Amino acid sequence: MRVIEYTVPEEFDGKKVYNFLRGYIKISTRLMRTLKRIPDGIMLGEKQGRTIDIIHTGDKITLNIPEDETAPIPIEYPLDIVYEDEDLLIINKPPMLAMHESHNHQGDTLANAVSYYLSSKGKSASFRAVGRLDKGTSGLVVCALNAHCAARLSGKIKKQYLAIATGRYEKDGIIEKPIYRPDPIKTYRTADDRGDYALTMYHVEEAGENYSLLRVDLATGRTHQIRVHFAYLGTPLYGDTMYGEPHELICHQALHCENLTFTHPISGEEIKLQAQMPEDMKNLLASLRK
Repeated sequence: MRVIEYTVPEEFDGKKVYNFLRGYIKISTRLMRTLKRIPDGIMLGEKQGRTIDIIHTGDKITLNIPEDETAPIPIEYPLDIVYEDEDLLIINKPPMLAMHESHNHQGDTLANAVSYYLSSKGKSASFRAVGRLDKGTSGLVVCALNAHCAARLSGKIKKQYLAIATGRYEKDGIIEKPIYRPDPIKTYRTADDRGDYALTMYHVEEAGENYSLLRVDLATGRTHQIRVHFAYLGTPLYGDTMYGEPHELICHQALHCENLTFTHPISGEEIKLQAQMPEDMKNLLASLRK
């Protein structure tokens, strides 16, 4: 069980517990329903709290968030853990590890590995990745260990990627082109005006005769956005067999989530994290530089 304590600030003096939970803590309606129906889910001081109770400056409100009843099947797999506390587990995901179980991946995903790691520490949690990385994309993944933190972080994490494109870029730029899914059954996307608005910004870190190392920021978070946008410009990422061509030195798209910045959902602290690109991307760069 995750126990989180809050002190009521002056602006909520005379308000209801409900207003504090939704307006200040910003818990989801679903979690509030859960806390209301379990003993001691919401405590006001030393007593069981109700959402209709009136609160005053300095009152103590405690949330007792229960552990999840179900979690992915735990499968042992080594994890590169970059950050960990009671609420978050942040991992540098290897490129060929899928995020979630599917008909193609059973028991061999990040969800299974996280479940095993938590169970080894006597914990249990559903797999709540805040944002996802494609299989074939490496880098930082934020896993929230309870529903409250997942909701608070949704859409609030700034990511920055490194990509190796098959072409030379002379200067920084912006790609503004909608992304469309031609077949609802397939994951393949294309740049098409019938799609959803998408905006990608890139900075040239290094450029050679037939490659560019780019630092990429996203203003939108469409599936395959970086891969589709650079393919649209005629410079698909190295190793991207869906939107480009295979390469002998890398068996996946050369794309890595290097940096994360966000405000911690409980402490309010600004968190900045970094993870180095995988060895095969480093080797590819070394080869292209020759």
